[in-house]
Amino acid sequence: MKTDADYMQLALDLAASAKGNTNPNPVVGAVLVKNGVIVGTGLHRKAGEPHAEVHAFNMAGHHAEGATLYVTLEPCSHYGKTPPCANLVKDSKVSRVVVATTDPNPSVAGRGINIIRDAGIEVEVGLLEKEARKLNERFIHNMLTNRPFVTSKFAMTLDGKIATHTGHSKWITSDVARLKVHELRNEVDGILVGIGTVIADNPALTTRLPNQKGKNPTRIILDSELKIPLTAQVTDTSVAPTIIVCSNAAEASKIKQLKDKGIQIVTVSNQNGLNLEEMLDELYKLGITDLLVEGGAEVNASFLKARLINKFLVYIAPKILGGRNSKSPFTGPDVSTMDEALELQYEKVEQIGVDLLITAYPKLGE
Repeated sequence: MKTDADYMQLALDLAASAKGNTNPNPVVGAVLVKNGVIVGTGLHRKAGEPHAEVHAFNMAGHHAEGATLYVTLEPCSHYGKTPPCANLVKDSKVSRVVVATTDPNPSVAGRGINIIRDAGIEVEVGLLEKEARKLNERFIHNMLTNRPFVTSKFAMTLDGKIATHTGHSKWITSDVARLKVHELRNEVDGILVGIGTVIADNPALTTRLPNQKGKNPTRIILDSELKIPLTAQVTDTSVAPTIIVCSNAAEASKIKQLKDKGIQIVTVSNQNGLNLEEMLDELYKLGITDLLVEGGAEVNASFLKARLINKFLVYIAPKILGGRNSKSPFTGPDVSTMDEALELQYEKVEQIGVDLLITAYPKLGE
């Protein structure tokens, strides 16, 4: 006999299958069950398209009457590109609704639930809430901060090195781990590196997946003085969009040259480094809801210092490099005591091929 948790887990799995395709919207799954039989399922596939509840009700037809609806996020209560789902649920004649988590938008949280309850329908909230919120961590962060969700991804050896003293780093991790990174690129809106990486490696910063065409994220380059060569791969905007973030004192003629190539320029203040908070505000206005930081030690350190990293993905290869001048993941000024460290909470440790992947988050209050 399946339980409420089983059906909600199915709804979460449906939602997860659309990850990376719904931005700026959340991922949502819905399941309709009547007398122990699944009569309808749905997921939100893409922004502007019907929501999960609509697909589930369309599939169920008249079988929705008297059924239980399991949905991973509170049904919306406002008119956007689609009508409010709370009204659809209210009029559907379901007998019960189970919601994993409320809408994170403080201005509308609880409204959809109240609309359904006011229609006399039983509503339960909080089943598998932790899992549902983790699945939509990007959307929740967007709603609460109006900024992109920032993930710092880097690969290092077992002794904490990201490159040799000469800067050589190809490759620290295995093919399997690098494929996982391309799967991650396929889900995000933006990928960020510093000008040092562009000059040293001339990367394309595209998504390369076997047997399928990946979604190329917007390439975002931190380049305060616009040192970027006009021949760099990332200046080819026919492949993917590119945004260059520079100082508001950058040379106007170089800005024009870059704009003529179809590159967007974001200017921010520059006091001991580009103002990353200003940058995140501007990137969010440009539709970047999540950002994968693949920078070197300088870029990583600037985000760390500003406490702007929301999630860490750290690949650890079974290699030891040694050497006092080998590169570490973070540079910057030394700290004096352990009290100054950013404390993290491990979420998961998994093996990817021969490598380890650690998923960690800053501790609350950090």
